[in-house]
Amino acid sequence: MIRTPLMTVMVQAVRKAGRSLIRDFGEVENLQVSLKGPANFVSNADRKAERILQDELTKARPNYGFIMEESGEVDGADENHRWIIDPLDGTTNFLHGIPLFCVSLALARDGVPVAGVIYNPVTDELFIAEKGAGAFMNDRRIRVAARRNLADSVVCCGLPHMGRGDFAQFGREYAAIAPKVAGLRRTGTAALDLAWVAAGRFDAFWERGLSPWDMAAGIVMVREAGGYVSDLDDGDKMLAKGDIIVGNDTVRRDLLTLINKA
Repeated sequence: MIRTPLMTVMVQAVRKAGRSLIRDFGEVENLQVSLKGPANFVSNADRKAERILQDELTKARPNYGFIMEESGEVDGADENHRWIIDPLDGTTNFLHGIPLFCVSLALARDGVPVAGVIYNPVTDELFIAEKGAGAFMNDRRIRVAARRNLADSVVCCGLPHMGRGDFAQFGREYAAIAPKVAGLRRTGTAALDLAWVAAGRFDAFWERGLSPWDMAAGIVMVREAGGYVSDLDDGDKMLAKGDIIVGNDTVRRDLLTLINKA
Protein backbone atom coordinates (compact mmCIF):
# COMPACT_ATOMS: atom_id res chain seq x y z
CA MET A 1 0.00 0.00 0.00
CA ILE A 2 1.12 3.60 -0.59
CA ARG A 3 3.26 4.84 2.32
CA THR A 4 4.24 8.35 1.19
CA PRO A 5 4.29 11.14 3.79
CA LEU A 6 1.27 12.73 2.07
CA MET A 7 -0.77 9.54 2.25
CA THR A 8 0.22 9.01 5.89
CA VAL A 9 -1.13 12.47 6.74
CA MET A 10 -4.39 11.87 4.85
CA VAL A 11 -5.01 8.41 6.30
CA GLN A 12 -4.40 9.57 9.88
CA ALA A 13 -6.85 12.45 9.40
CA VAL A 14 -9.69 10.37 7.95
CA ARG A 15 -9.28 7.62 10.54
CA LYS A 16 -9.54 10.15 13.35
CA ALA A 17 -12.65 11.70 11.79
CA GLY A 18 -14.05 8.21 11.24
CA ARG A 19 -13.68 7.33 14.92
CA SER A 20 -15.69 10.43 15.80
CA LEU A 21 -18.44 9.47 13.36
CA ILE A 22 -18.63 5.91 14.69
CA ARG A 23 -19.14 7.19 18.24
CA ASP A 24 -21.93 9.48 17.07
CA PHE A 25 -23.47 6.82 14.83
CA GLY A 26 -23.88 4.67 17.91
CA GLU A 27 -26.27 7.27 19.31
CA VAL A 28 -28.44 7.62 16.22
CA GLU A 29 -30.72 4.64 16.93
CA ASN A 30 -31.43 5.98 20.41
CA LEU A 31 -32.47 9.30 18.90
CA GLN A 32 -34.73 7.76 16.25
CA VAL A 33 -37.48 7.23 18.81
CA SER A 34 -37.46 10.81 20.09
CA LEU A 35 -40.00 13.33 18.86
CA LYS A 36 -37.33 15.77 17.76
CA GLY A 37 -35.38 13.12 15.89
CA PRO A 38 -31.65 12.94 15.22
CA ALA A 39 -31.30 15.61 12.48
CA ASN A 40 -29.60 18.26 14.62
CA PHE A 41 -27.38 15.64 16.22
CA VAL A 42 -26.24 14.43 12.79
CA SER A 43 -25.48 17.97 11.64
CA ASN A 44 -23.29 18.41 14.69
CA ALA A 45 -21.55 15.08 13.98
CA ASP A 46 -20.87 16.23 10.43
CA ARG A 47 -19.36 19.54 11.53
CA LYS A 48 -17.31 17.89 14.27
CA ALA A 49 -15.75 15.45 11.79
CA GLU A 50 -14.95 18.33 9.46
CA ARG A 51 -13.20 20.26 12.24
CA ILE A 52 -11.10 17.19 13.04
CA LEU A 53 -10.04 16.89 9.41
CA GLN A 54 -9.26 20.59 9.08
CA ASP A 55 -7.23 20.64 12.31
CA GLU A 56 -5.22 17.53 11.46
CA LEU A 57 -4.47 18.64 7.91
CA THR A 58 -3.58 22.18 8.95
CA LYS A 59 -1.03 20.85 11.45
CA ALA A 60 0.60 18.77 8.73
CA ARG A 61 0.35 21.21 5.80
CA PRO A 62 -0.28 24.68 7.27
CA ASN A 63 -0.11 26.52 3.94
CA TYR A 64 -2.73 24.49 2.04
CA GLY A 65 -6.23 25.82 1.46
CA PHE A 66 -9.55 24.00 1.83
CA ILE A 67 -12.80 23.36 -0.01
CA MET A 68 -15.23 21.93 2.54
CA GLU A 69 -18.86 20.90 2.42
CA GLU A 70 -19.82 22.56 5.70
CA SER A 71 -17.40 25.48 6.03
CA GLY A 72 -16.89 26.46 2.40
CA GLU A 73 -13.57 27.64 0.99
CA VAL A 74 -10.55 28.66 3.03
CA ASP A 75 -7.59 30.14 1.18
CA GLY A 76 -4.05 29.11 2.05
CA ALA A 77 -0.68 30.72 1.45
CA ASP A 78 0.05 27.94 -1.03
CA GLU A 79 -2.31 28.78 -3.89
CA ASN A 80 -1.52 25.57 -5.80
CA HIS A 81 -2.79 23.05 -3.23
CA ARG A 82 -6.22 22.58 -1.70
CA TRP A 83 -7.79 19.89 0.41
CA ILE A 84 -11.29 18.93 -0.73
CA ILE A 85 -13.30 17.51 2.17
CA ASP A 86 -16.61 15.75 2.66
CA PRO A 87 -16.62 14.76 6.34
CA LEU A 88 -19.79 12.66 6.02
CA ASP A 89 -20.87 11.50 2.59
CA GLY A 90 -24.14 9.64 3.00
CA THR A 91 -25.71 11.95 5.59
CA THR A 92 -29.23 10.63 4.98
CA ASN A 93 -28.04 7.06 5.52
CA PHE A 94 -26.32 8.14 8.74
CA LEU A 95 -29.46 9.97 9.85
CA HIS A 96 -31.58 6.84 9.44
CA GLY A 97 -29.10 4.47 11.05
CA ILE A 98 -28.08 2.89 7.73
CA PRO A 99 -24.41 1.83 8.00
CA LEU A 100 -23.36 3.06 4.56
CA PHE A 101 -21.45 6.34 4.69
CA CYS A 102 -17.87 7.56 4.49
CA VAL A 103 -15.29 10.26 4.96
CA SER A 104 -13.92 11.57 1.66
CA LEU A 105 -10.69 13.55 1.40
CA ALA A 106 -8.79 14.65 -1.70
CA LEU A 107 -5.80 16.85 -2.44
CA ALA A 108 -6.05 18.99 -5.55
CA ARG A 109 -2.96 20.44 -7.19
CA ASP A 110 -3.69 23.35 -9.53
CA GLY A 111 -7.34 22.33 -9.48
CA VAL A 112 -6.71 18.68 -10.40
CA PRO A 113 -7.23 15.91 -7.81
CA VAL A 114 -3.94 14.04 -7.30
CA ALA A 115 -4.58 12.02 -4.13
CA GLY A 116 -7.69 10.64 -2.49
CA VAL A 117 -8.80 8.73 0.59
CA ILE A 118 -12.31 7.33 1.11
CA TYR A 119 -13.00 5.63 4.43
CA ASN A 120 -16.06 3.68 5.57
CA PRO A 121 -15.62 3.54 9.36
CA VAL A 122 -18.39 0.95 9.81
CA THR A 123 -16.66 -1.69 7.68
CA ASP A 124 -13.16 -0.27 8.31
CA GLU A 125 -12.57 -0.27 4.54
CA LEU A 126 -9.95 2.30 3.59
CA PHE A 127 -9.63 3.18 -0.09
CA ILE A 128 -6.55 5.20 -1.06
CA ALA A 129 -5.02 6.42 -4.30
CA GLU A 130 -2.22 8.76 -5.31
CA LYS A 131 -1.45 9.83 -8.85
CA GLY A 132 0.98 7.41 -10.46
CA ALA A 133 0.99 5.01 -7.49
CA GLY A 134 -2.15 2.92 -7.99
CA ALA A 135 -5.28 2.41 -5.89
CA PHE A 136 -5.69 0.19 -2.83
CA MET A 137 -8.32 -1.02 -0.41
CA ASN A 138 -6.62 -1.61 2.94
CA ASP A 139 -3.50 -3.55 1.85
CA ARG A 140 -4.83 -4.90 -1.43
CA ARG A 141 -4.39 -3.36 -4.86
CA ILE A 142 -7.72 -2.75 -6.60
CA ARG A 143 -8.72 -2.60 -10.27
CA VAL A 144 -11.90 -1.71 -12.11
CA ALA A 145 -13.96 -4.64 -13.35
CA ALA A 146 -13.05 -6.10 -16.75
CA ARG A 147 -16.58 -6.85 -17.99
CA ARG A 148 -17.19 -5.56 -21.51
CA ASN A 149 -20.93 -6.05 -21.95
CA LEU A 150 -23.58 -3.86 -20.36
CA ALA A 151 -25.80 -6.93 -20.09
CA ASP A 152 -23.35 -8.43 -17.60
CA SER A 153 -22.79 -5.20 -15.68
CA VAL A 154 -24.16 -3.89 -12.39
CA VAL A 155 -24.38 -0.11 -12.69
CA CYS A 156 -24.75 2.37 -9.85
CA CYS A 157 -26.49 5.73 -10.21
CA GLY A 158 -27.73 8.72 -8.31
CA LEU A 159 -31.46 9.37 -7.98
CA PRO A 160 -33.16 12.75 -7.87
CA HIS A 161 -34.85 13.42 -4.55
CA MET A 162 -37.19 15.96 -3.04
CA GLY A 163 -36.10 19.47 -3.97
CA ARG A 164 -33.15 18.37 -6.06
CA GLY A 165 -32.74 16.92 -9.53
CA ASP A 166 -34.71 16.43 -12.73
CA PHE A 167 -37.11 13.53 -12.23
CA ALA A 168 -38.26 13.49 -15.85
CA GLN A 169 -34.71 13.33 -17.15
CA PHE A 170 -33.81 10.49 -14.81
CA GLY A 171 -36.98 8.66 -15.84
CA ARG A 172 -35.85 8.73 -19.46
CA GLU A 173 -32.37 7.55 -18.54
CA TYR A 174 -33.75 4.74 -16.38
CA ALA A 175 -36.05 3.56 -19.16
CA ALA A 176 -33.11 3.48 -21.59
CA ILE A 177 -30.61 1.79 -19.29
CA ALA A 178 -32.48 -0.59 -16.96
CA PRO A 179 -33.41 -3.12 -19.70
CA LYS A 180 -29.79 -3.21 -20.95
CA VAL A 181 -27.89 -3.97 -17.71
CA ALA A 182 -27.73 -6.78 -15.16
CA GLY A 183 -28.87 -4.42 -12.43
CA LEU A 184 -29.11 -0.80 -11.29
CA ARG A 185 -28.18 0.22 -7.76
CA ARG A 186 -28.42 3.34 -5.60
CA THR A 187 -26.48 3.52 -2.32
CA GLY A 188 -26.84 7.15 -1.22
CA THR A 189 -23.12 7.95 -1.07
CA ALA A 190 -21.40 8.98 -4.29
CA ALA A 191 -17.88 8.83 -2.85
CA LEU A 192 -18.30 5.17 -1.89
CA ASP A 193 -19.92 4.46 -5.25
CA LEU A 194 -16.76 5.70 -6.96
CA ALA A 195 -14.55 3.69 -4.61
CA TRP A 196 -16.63 0.59 -5.33
CA VAL A 197 -16.21 1.08 -9.08
CA ALA A 198 -12.46 1.32 -8.49
CA ALA A 199 -12.64 -1.94 -6.53
CA GLY A 200 -14.64 -3.71 -9.25
CA ARG A 201 -17.82 -4.06 -7.17
CA PHE A 202 -19.81 -1.86 -9.52
CA ASP A 203 -19.02 -1.87 -13.22
CA ALA A 204 -19.98 1.77 -13.77
CA PHE A 205 -21.51 4.79 -12.05
CA TRP A 206 -23.13 8.01 -13.17
CA GLU A 207 -24.76 10.90 -11.36
CA ARG A 208 -25.73 14.53 -11.88
CA GLY A 209 -25.86 17.43 -9.45
CA LEU A 210 -22.79 16.54 -7.41
CA SER A 211 -20.34 18.85 -5.63
CA PRO A 212 -16.52 18.71 -5.87
CA TRP A 213 -16.23 17.08 -2.43
CA ASP A 214 -18.50 14.23 -3.59
CA MET A 215 -16.22 13.36 -6.49
CA ALA A 216 -12.64 14.56 -6.04
CA ALA A 217 -11.20 11.60 -4.11
CA GLY A 218 -13.15 9.10 -6.23
CA ILE A 219 -11.83 10.57 -9.47
CA VAL A 220 -8.25 9.77 -8.43
CA MET A 221 -9.36 6.37 -7.15
CA VAL A 222 -11.01 5.24 -10.39
CA ARG A 223 -8.21 6.51 -12.62
CA GLU A 224 -5.51 4.84 -10.54
CA ALA A 225 -7.53 1.61 -10.62
CA GLY A 226 -7.37 1.64 -14.43
CA GLY A 227 -10.79 3.18 -15.05
CA TYR A 228 -12.00 6.09 -17.14
CA VAL A 229 -13.66 9.21 -15.80
CA SER A 230 -15.54 11.94 -17.66
CA ASP A 231 -18.44 14.33 -17.37
CA LEU A 232 -21.65 13.47 -19.21
CA ASP A 233 -20.44 15.41 -22.25
CA ASP A 234 -17.42 13.09 -22.42
CA GLY A 235 -15.15 15.89 -21.25
CA ASP A 236 -12.98 16.52 -18.19
CA LYS A 237 -15.09 19.15 -16.39
CA MET A 238 -16.60 16.94 -13.69
CA LEU A 239 -15.82 19.25 -10.78
CA ALA A 240 -17.12 22.32 -12.61
CA LYS A 241 -20.25 20.75 -14.13
CA GLY A 242 -21.22 18.50 -11.23
CA ASP A 243 -21.87 15.39 -13.30
CA ILE A 244 -19.75 12.28 -13.72
CA ILE A 245 -19.63 8.87 -15.36
CA VAL A 246 -16.98 6.23 -14.64
CA GLY A 247 -16.11 2.63 -15.47
CA ASN A 248 -13.77 0.73 -17.73
CA ASP A 249 -13.52 2.33 -21.16
CA THR A 250 -15.98 0.02 -22.93
CA VAL A 251 -18.76 0.00 -20.34
CA ARG A 252 -18.42 3.74 -19.65
CA ARG A 253 -18.63 4.56 -23.35
CA ASP A 254 -21.65 2.31 -23.97
CA LEU A 255 -23.45 3.64 -20.92
CA LEU A 256 -22.73 7.24 -21.94
CA THR A 257 -24.23 6.52 -25.38
CA LEU A 258 -27.48 5.36 -23.77
CA ILE A 259 -27.59 8.38 -21.46
CA ASN A 260 -27.07 10.81 -24.33
CA LYS A 261 -29.78 9.14 -26.41
CA ALA A 262 -32.17 9.44 -23.49
